[in-house]
Amino acid sequence: MEVFEEYLTRIDHPEHRARTEEVLSWVMSQFPDLLPTIAWNQPMFTDHGTYIIGFSVSKKHLAVAPERAGIDHVSDDIARAGYDHTKELVRIPWSSPVDYSLLRKMIEFNRSDKADCSTFWRK
Repeated sequence: MEVFEEYLTRIDHPEHRARTEEVLSWVMSQFPDLLPTIAWNQPMFTDHGTYIIGFSVSKKHLAVAPERAGIDHVSDDIARAGYDHTKELVRIPWSSPVDYSLLRKMIEFNRSDKADCSTFWRK
């Protein structure tokens, strides 16, 4: 979690900071082979040099960014979880529970789909 410490200290709202730390810790514990990193001032996880998933915080939600293909793959699950999404990110309201099974699906899909990817982002 050391890699994310500075990022977390900049989250002013204690509950938002705690939720973000919980989610990042969960990813690290469930997918220990993913590399945690900060890029573009945001926490993210990579695998063999390719982007898998990233996170950011706003006043109203924790944003999860699994790339467009990741969102397209789980769009029905996103709706069932009651989350709003754009083409590039899922918004988890601070007042809603985190659907960890949905996060797992996004991460597992990206790892599988990008297994042979040699670039950071999909082309």
